[in-house]
Amino acid sequence: MSVLTNKSKQHNLILQMNPSSHISEEYRTLRTNLTFSSVDTELKKILVTSSIPGEGKTTTLANLAVSYAQENRKVLMIDADLRNPSLHQFFLKSNRIGLTSLLANKNSAPDIILDTDIPNLSIIPSGPVPPNPSELLSSMRMQALLEKLVDEFDVILIDSPPALAVTDPQILSTMCDGVLFVVNHGKVKRQFAKKAIAKIEQVKAKILGVVINNKPNKKSETFYYN
Repeated sequence: MSVLTNKSKQHNLILQMNPSSHISEEYRTLRTNLTFSSVDTELKKILVTSSIPGEGKTTTLANLAVSYAQENRKVLMIDADLRNPSLHQFFLKSNRIGLTSLLANKNSAPDIILDTDIPNLSIIPSGPVPPNPSELLSSMRMQALLEKLVDEFDVILIDSPPALAVTDPQILSTMCDGVLFVVNHGKVKRQFAKKAIAKIEQVKAKILGVVINNKPNKKSETFYYN
């Protein structure tokens, strides 16, 4: 599989490129809201998904991860969107080996955890696109990996495919402390967003909240509910 492509998404790392911007402050607010959204339980494994492609879930995850890292927390991003991976492009990393390499028993965890140029921030790229993503993600090896990593990192953010497209987010949500939904205000219809959230709730996963992108006032808004 191609590794470093010309489609660098580094310019989308607003917290790195322009940390004093209004949008950067919105990501910090999102981080704070997540921290206080679960008073009794520490959130260490957070799944980020959306209803359909192109809603900005990976951009949201990448900037949220930078925000956590800037707070001096040890952060790991995992690209579990095994069908259309892009997280590695934000940090100019190879995805020649990664999560699928470990799940297919070809590499060990130390081989696939890569440091980024941002202090405290690491990434596990997706690895080569497999023929059986759902089976790999529901495997005992995936569960064992997360159980191991949760002791090594303060926060683990997991990118997944859109919830309406495949069952992968439902599978992964059962292994996480909560799910953050990203919704593009001008792209997805309300009934589709509700249907996607309902799919996650069917497996009794905790919905932490919804991030709404591209509101007319150009501000992101985050809502939390139990």
